[in-house]
Amino acid sequence: MESQATAIDTRRVHWYRCPIEPATLRELTSRSDLKGGIQAIGHLAVMGVTGALTVYCFLAELWLAFALALFAHGTVASNLHYACHELGHGTVFRTKWLNAAFLRIYSVLAWWNHHEYGMSHTHHHLYTLHPRGDREVVLPFAPAWTPLYLLQLFTLNLTGGMHTKGVKGHILAMFTTAFGRYGPFFRPGWMKSLYAGRPRARRSAVRWARVVVLCHAGLAAACIASGYWIVAVVVSLGPVIANWHAYFVGGPMHCGLRDNVPDFRKCVRTITLDPISEFLYWHMNWHLEHHMFAAVPCYNLAKLHRAVAHDMPEPRSFFGAWREIREIWRRQDVDPGYQFDTPVPAPSGSATSTPDPEAAAIGDIAPRELRAAA
Repeated sequence: MESQATAIDTRRVHWYRCPIEPATLRELTSRSDLKGGIQAIGHLAVMGVTGALTVYCFLAELWLAFALALFAHGTVASNLHYACHELGHGTVFRTKWLNAAFLRIYSVLAWWNHHEYGMSHTHHHLYTLHPRGDREVVLPFAPAWTPLYLLQLFTLNLTGGMHTKGVKGHILAMFTTAFGRYGPFFRPGWMKSLYAGRPRARRSAVRWARVVVLCHAGLAAACIASGYWIVAVVVSLGPVIANWHAYFVGGPMHCGLRDNVPDFRKCVRTITLDPISEFLYWHMNWHLEHHMFAAVPCYNLAKLHRAVAHDMPEPRSFFGAWREIREIWRRQDVDPGYQFDTPVPAPSGSATSTPDPEAAAIGDIAPRELRAAA
């Protein structure tokens, strides 16, 4: 039963992509060290400020201010994995070593295994919401609105969940991988199937998990020895504190939409956000555009949307998206097979998988063992 459930169907999906002038696409796919630096260094700088303020308030015994600062810090830090996602695509910086360096910095801070994620996320882009090829996202999502889970979203997330990184599902998963086993970073059966016959790739994931664990263990030891243990708490637990923002901005990506369709407009949702949320989310609110043309850097996605808006569904607002999702969940209580069918303009031409080489590119997210497929 397990082998059947984890079988990977590698047949190509012939995706429909909106028509776009090749010159416009080439311009939009160009990467910038300056824009990449503003995004990558900016996120770290904001996190550094909230972290320093949290430590200061703790040492000064300003307890109300400490609680507020820790909440703000967790809100910023719990979005770190979105940075890892975009840096994993290799599209943030023009200079490759800068992209690789920041990916590793963010991955350590976020308890993120970019090797495991690359194996899964390559399939997610190639087979988005086709369950035999993509089990990174499997529909339907069960609504997570219990009082206990909502409490975790605004305090310390112990269990993890949709677009949130809990202690069990994220930090402990890194320890599990470090010991050579398959943890709950993704579904263990899914990861086993991805790494079947790829021992070298698996060793890379295990080695990186050990690096992350050792970095955090070393930080904890140094902070405890110096008497400033609060620094280790702020740095190492930041990603699992106050996950509310990461949950609410990331939740609408695919939730309630159609699976097994070759049209990203039906299985991916774009939403509009305020500038601060869009910055912390690394512009992934333009998620439909990201899936359709994944070689486009995150800071160019709004421009991409304007270039293809005539062939796209109207973006949902943040609150409009969640109203839509709540209504979908209510419908699924009665009809578990219900999926929302997004109204879209009539296709402009026939569906195709590669109207232009740049259109199908997914950046550098694919590990070496999957480059041919990507």
